[in-house]
Amino acid sequence: MLKLGEKQTLKVVKEVEFGLYLASENPKDPDERVMLPIKQKPENIKIGDLLAVFIYRDSQDRLIATTNEPLITIGKVARLRIVETSGIGAFLDWGLEKDLFLPFREQTRKINSGENINVALYIDKSDRLCATMKLYPYLATNSPYLPNANVTGEIYEISQNFGAFVAIDDKYSALIPAKEIYSELKVGDIVTARISAIKPDGKIDLAIREKAYLKIDENAERILLIITNEYGGTLPFSDKTATPDQIRTAFNMSKNDFKRAVGNLLKANKINILNGQINTSP
Repeated sequence: MLKLGEKQTLKVVKEVEFGLYLASENPKDPDERVMLPIKQKPENIKIGDLLAVFIYRDSQDRLIATTNEPLITIGKVARLRIVETSGIGAFLDWGLEKDLFLPFREQTRKINSGENINVALYIDKSDRLCATMKLYPYLATNSPYLPNANVTGEIYEISQNFGAFVAIDDKYSALIPAKEIYSELKVGDIVTARISAIKPDGKIDLAIREKAYLKIDENAERILLIITNEYGGTLPFSDKTATPDQIRTAFNMSKNDFKRAVGNLLKANKINILNGQINTSP
């Protein structure tokens, strides 16, 4: 059986002027063959020999074999260069003569010629090979990383409900949960984050902030500076009376981080709390 988008080993069954006909060793259909163009014919190849090839479609939509090495195979993710963009999609260099088509509907952000992007390879409803920037189903869940490891990846999709989806090393599935996002992120951003959890299915949760105890001093200084410069020394709420949204708006941090930093400032006698308000100490 010929497998579109995959590398496979086929047998040379016929030679003609313009190339070689290849077929699987035990074909269910004796007429199921694919052409390897004459310019790719290996030296000293003969009828009955086995040959490793990649199967795709040529410019006339016919199945064709190639001995060239594609940069991506079916169901895999790879970073490819954009050759050209148009109103219907983009064309990517994947190491073969015919560029790979990326439909407009499969793009998750605005892209430009010459840019390198992460895509997966799939077969569309018309039985053609296409690229997609929607990587979630194609990323691996068997990463070698352990909790608390620092990793780098690219954000490929953002959901208001779930958070930012990340491809670690352009390969592994990860998520920055919505509750962990305290700064503006966008698709295409490269982020360095800490693995906060690894789920039973192998998918990874990330925290883009450092561990809380490492951030306390930094957050405390920021809170003190904002109260002094933007609130005239008196914050009209405290860690106990403020809502998470109030804290996020004023300080761009979670309520837990805010409470830890406020506790740090109290111990250092840099603030006092009176009548539900935080005041900078004289």
